[in-house]
Amino acid sequence: MTNSISASEASMKQQCEVSNLYRGVIIFAIIYACGAAFFAYDGNWPAALLWLVLLPCLRWVGLRLSPLTSKWRGQGSIDDKLPSSVNHAHVEVTFYTHHGCPFCPIVKSRLEALQKEMGFTLTKIDVTIKPQLAASSRIRSVPVVEVGSNRLVGNATTEQLAQLIAGAQASEPCRVA
Repeated sequence: MTNSISASEASMKQQCEVSNLYRGVIIFAIIYACGAAFFAYDGNWPAALLWLVLLPCLRWVGLRLSPLTSKWRGQGSIDDKLPSSVNHAHVEVTFYTHHGCPFCPIVKSRLEALQKEMGFTLTKIDVTIKPQLAASSRIRSVPVVEVGSNRLVGNATTEQLAQLIAGAQASEPCRVA
């Protein structure tokens, strides 16, 4: 029996269900408000102030460190595989993200680096404050990269992103002026 994780299994584990992200935000807000109310009721104002400042900072640090610890938590590695070469692509790429997803910043930075090389148009949509948009677009997990009718869900390498974008460019009909 081995502990190795295939690339597709790792990608499935390196995505965040939108419903779980919203649930996490609600639970965090309840804990945050209850802790602040407790310290305020107790009259311990230094602890209340520390709670109000430190808890969001710890949550932010936890989210940012999560991808670095994903391998040890059984979610697979976030190592990147670079494409051997890329071509210009005149397509529209839509990136759906959520503030609480630890993998979204990774994919975002990879897309921005590819955008400089490939010249595509990148539209970033944060579904954190637009849950109706996620539902209407049938997005259940983030990060999502959409090019035409093709979607890539979960953490993707730069090579996978370049293939998705180049594939959409190749399938786009030629326009005659």
